[in-house]
Amino acid sequence: MRPSGRNLDEMRAISIETDVTRHAEGSCMIRCGDTHVLCTATLEARVPPFLKNSGLGWVTAEYGMLPRATHTRMRREAAAGKQSGRTQEIQRLIGRSLRAGIDRSALGERQITVDCDVIQADGGTRCAAITGGWVALRLAVNKLLKSGEIVTDPIVDHIAAVSCGIYAGQPILDLDYPEDSEAGTDGNFIMTGAGQVVELQASAEGATFSRDEFNELYGLAEKGIAELVKAQAAATS
Repeated sequence: MRPSGRNLDEMRAISIETDVTRHAEGSCMIRCGDTHVLCTATLEARVPPFLKNSGLGWVTAEYGMLPRATHTRMRREAAAGKQSGRTQEIQRLIGRSLRAGIDRSALGERQITVDCDVIQADGGTRCAAITGGWVALRLAVNKLLKSGEIVTDPIVDHIAAVSCGIYAGQPILDLDYPEDSEAGTDGNFIMTGAGQVVELQASAEGATFSRDEFNELYGLAEKGIAELVKAQAAATS
């Protein structure tokens, strides 16, 4: 049924390699099948102006794709002089998602910027960026705790994301590009390790879907999130 030969509820192979860059306070390379994303977390002793003297920290994100991350070369957005609407939407999603797993008062007045750079794309890049971004964030916070700069762990739970969709009439988990490009329904599910929903994005790309089909997608997402959380925990233990 699936071009890859995977079962309907089978994830792509997941690997998370940590400490892959020298300078970032937290870093990892997450590979979900043929989608590879470099995630780094940078600590700064400042917050945006609207948070000054609030006692609250901030987590934000930036996202980008290398020119040959896809089948054909894309022009660098820096060369074009502006970010695409897609890039802006995705990096805001990553930031919102990661903030959902943070106690900002425990973080104190400091900012963590998570950069997610897609090295190779084969579907699900935003989901891989969120999942890997959490690992980079976890590693950066570990350094704060180890140095004694903070005494309470501000990370309250895992944050992970996975895509689900309806392909050839069947609900499937973790779409790769051939599936994503042909799916009748496409969705991204961002959840905590405890199974709480952070954000859902689901749309009828070629055909509408029913409540029962949505429930099937939700069940697949819960299974996938559990596997991703297990991989995150193994990478950061």
